[in-house]
Amino acid sequence: MQVTLSRPTNRHLAHLWVTFLFVVLLAGCAGQPPQPDMARKPGDWKSQHERLTTLSRWDIAGKVAIRTPEDSESANLDWQRTPDHYRIMVSGPFGAGRNTLEGNSRSVTLTNGDGTFRAATPEALMEDRMGWSLPVSALDYWIRGLPAPGTPHRVNRDDTGFPEVMHQNGWTIQYRDWTRADGLWLPRRLIMDYGELHSVLVLNQWQPSPSAK
Repeated sequence: MQVTLSRPTNRHLAHLWVTFLFVVLLAGCAGQPPQPDMARKPGDWKSQHERLTTLSRWDIAGKVAIRTPEDSESANLDWQRTPDHYRIMVSGPFGAGRNTLEGNSRSVTLTNGDGTFRAATPEALMEDRMGWSLPVSALDYWIRGLPAPGTPHRVNRDDTGFPEVMHQNGWTIQYRDWTRADGLWLPRRLIMDYGELHSVLVLNQWQPSPSAK
């Protein structure tokens, strides 16, 4: 997903434009403190926890922004998951630069304008073909507000008992906003940091347990 233009002036302008898009997205997530959410109450998290742990089917639409010391990127995100398959489509404005990541317990592929590619893990595939990566395997849990199983973690909770900050696998995940869908409180804005990598994930549309198509 590197921007390559023929003239230095255009390259500089393109970089400024990508940075501007990142700042706009970030401003909605971290520029201001989250507004008090009076709808969530103490006890809500505990009452839905079991259902969250078994949730294995969803459709999500949102945006992702990535910033490193060298570059900034932003993209649209569509994530479909069933118990035995996932499909994550990442694309620029108006579908430009579309990358489709698909996987199950046996294989992972990434398809874009250059072809179809395979790797052992989704993280390795994204890094190799897109130039940046998110911890997809752990993100499957983090977007539900849960720690990924099998590795140490620490969770700080807010006054209602919901996760506020999670630390796991070297990542710091901040839960900045929540949304209500199908009787569940689900994360809507996440800020994730790993060393010098800064990522903002905005999940505008959550559809847990959609009907089979």
